[in-house]
Amino acid sequence: MSKSKKKKSNKKNTPKKNNTSKPNINTNKKVDKEQENSQKKVFEENKNLKSDETIKKDDKNISKNQNLNKNSKQVNNKEHENEKLEENKILKNIEESDNKEENLNSKDDSEIDAKEDQTESKKEKEKKERKAKKEEIQNSNHSKKINSEKKTTNSIKESKKETESKALIKSDTEDNTGNESLKNRRKIIIFICIVIFVIMILGFSTIFSLLNINNTKIAKGIKINNIDISNLTIDEAKEKLNSNFEKELIPELSLKYKDEYSTVIIPKQLEIKYNIEEMLNKAYNIGRNGNIITNNYALLFTTLFGKEINLDYTYNEEFLNNFLEDINSKLPGVVIQPSYYIEEEKLIIESGKDGIEIVRNELKEDILDSLISRTLEQVSKENYSQTIDIPTKKAKASKIDMDKIYSEIHTEPKDAYFQLEPYNIYPETDGIDLQMTLEEAKKQITEDKEEYKFDLKITKAEKTISDLGMEAFPYVISSFSTKYDASNINRSINLKIAAQKINGKVLMPGEVFSYNKVLGKRTVEEGYRDAKIFADGGTVDGLAGGICQISSTLYNAVLLANLEIVERRNHSFTTSYVAAGRDATVVWGKIDFQFKNSRNYPIKIEASVNGGVAEFKIHGVQEEEYEISILPKTTASIPYTTTYIEDPTLAPGQQAISQAGHLGYKVTTTVVKKLNGVEVSREVISNDTYQPMKSIIRRGPGVPPEVPVQ
Repeated sequence: MSKSKKKKSNKKNTPKKNNTSKPNINTNKKVDKEQENSQKKVFEENKNLKSDETIKKDDKNISKNQNLNKNSKQVNNKEHENEKLEENKILKNIEESDNKEENLNSKDDSEIDAKEDQTESKKEKEKKERKAKKEEIQNSNHSKKINSEKKTTNSIKESKKETESKALIKSDTEDNTGNESLKNRRKIIIFICIVIFVIMILGFSTIFSLLNINNTKIAKGIKINNIDISNLTIDEAKEKLNSNFEKELIPELSLKYKDEYSTVIIPKQLEIKYNIEEMLNKAYNIGRNGNIITNNYALLFTTLFGKEINLDYTYNEEFLNNFLEDINSKLPGVVIQPSYYIEEEKLIIESGKDGIEIVRNELKEDILDSLISRTLEQVSKENYSQTIDIPTKKAKASKIDMDKIYSEIHTEPKDAYFQLEPYNIYPETDGIDLQMTLEEAKKQITEDKEEYKFDLKITKAEKTISDLGMEAFPYVISSFSTKYDASNINRSINLKIAAQKINGKVLMPGEVFSYNKVLGKRTVEEGYRDAKIFADGGTVDGLAGGICQISSTLYNAVLLANLEIVERRNHSFTTSYVAAGRDATVVWGKIDFQFKNSRNYPIKIEASVNGGVAEFKIHGVQEEEYEISILPKTTASIPYTTTYIEDPTLAPGQQAISQAGHLGYKVTTTVVKKLNGVEVSREVISNDTYQPMKSIIRRGPGVPPEVPVQ
């Protein structure tokens, strides 16, 4: 009885075990639901953490995360299903084992009863093991579910972080995109503004061009040498410029050195010529010689700011250089260079003297700038005058070059001769040498002296040109004469001495004649006397006065012979013996008269002073001869001033003329050449300025009172 109870109890316990396993499965389902709910809760919490602005920006990312969560749930569900299947398999195996036990019990209850006591402990043990295994499986499933939930939560968190990161990246990208977009907008705006500006310029240029397309006048704002030629045609501007320039160059320009020297220059003597055509072409082409934009810009610029065309001109540089040399030779205290001459078998060398000289380039620029910078407004003023100071600098005289002097004077004696075919004359040459050696002469010039004299050894030629006779010079090439006052003894003697030194002088082709070298220094020993000379603004007595008449007479004979002039200066004042422009002054050591025999054959100079007439003839061989005309023309006159000197020897109010006043002149001299009656050349050879000679009047110390009229 007791055994059967045990069987019943066993049968009843088996289904109870099955029933206890089923609630565990339901518990798993609840856990799945709780897990899903927790995931939703976590998702909702994470979602709430985001700001509304971020949620709006990340809607797309959230939808992606939801899909990701769904996928994660599906994975978890699959894992749950697999676990359930494994659990069911285990439970099924347990049930099958129980069934097998029941079958065994039914087949052989006796055996079971017999063995029941032996196996009961074993079964209980197995049951406990199965129960423990079930609990272990359940616990394992539960931990897996918890881990799954954690994984889901972590996945959601990672998804959240990734979403936030992407949102930040997107935000930065959007910011960068926004900045780039802003920059692009700015570029577009700038480009549009540029296009509009260009269109406006093109439009303005087109309109401006259409307005000026038929304009034949010079643009507004253009000037030449401060002369406004705006809105004038080329012909109108040319007429205006010519008129202004001509008036601007009328007043003379004064030059002075301290209070010791002064002179004047007339602008017309410089033959200043403005390149008006070229300047007007430049002015007219402003706004016309470019494209539409550059032309309009040029027109606008000149209208607003003006445009000055550079002055372009030419002048007679040779005249200006000669004028400066003349000033330099007349300045008081001018430097004197060493010189020499031969006189009565002696070589006389004069040391130079330090002094001053003009700064030529500076003075030249000052003269030109002063004349060119004039304006019509300035020269139109009453009593207009313009004066510039003559710039000077200290100058040292050169040292005496004894080697050079010796090479020039040393010659061997040669007799004169000529031949007819081919025609040529060879003049005699006297042998000249120093009595001492050259080295001894060099030692002497180291001494500090103003003058050195060396004895010469002269060896005369046995036959001179004069011995050849006039048959060697059969043709009179030219002649010229002047008159002098034979009653003025001193002056007449001076003329004869000078003429005798020149008479018979022969020049070979290419040889240069020097008046100062041929005459030598004018001294009392040579027989010269005092006579009137030009100095200190008037006439005074001076040694060898009058010999400039000889140089002037020779100058005219040389011009008529068509010989080349090397050096020539006009006097400070006009002379009585030749017309202004036809004189040649000389000053020992300063001013010389030189010419060159530019003919093909030698020439011989014949000079005579007799009966109030000084005459020069130049002899030679006939070549192609020209008819020469010398035409001086006075271009301006300069008024003279009057100086009064009180003379106590005169009665009050009494006056006496000490020096008559003479006008000064500006003279241009032209040489005209004709061949067989036909003019072949016309050349300006000089532009001379002659100072006015002031009038000097002596008068008594007082003026008697006038007797009132009754």
